[in-house]
Amino acid sequence: MPNPHRRIFLLQAAGLCAALATGAPAFAAPALVDENDSAAKTLGYRSKAASVDAAKFQKYQAGQRCANCRFYTGAAADAAGPCPMFPGKSVAADAWCNVYAQRT
Repeated sequence: MPNPHRRIFLLQAAGLCAALATGAPAFAAPALVDENDSAAKTLGYRSKAASVDAAKFQKYQAGQRCANCRFYTGAAADAAGPCPMFPGKSVAADAWCNVYAQRT
């Protein structure tokens, strides 16, 4: 005679596996840094490096962007990634801030 408890367990396990396979990721990506955030303003963060005011930030040079900064820890193909200058948030790969340091 089949064990009804085993059958119920297998059905529940199968349902759980299906739910986990089709469910949304458990972790949401960190929010992007807002240019109006106080830390962003202090560091001269711009979400598009091309929009940096070179007269105000004389350190800026064309081609500098978060994706090639040594502090950016996102993958090369990522549109955004973590930076220790903005804990708990992501910076755009095409962004720039005054802490920029060329990755070597």
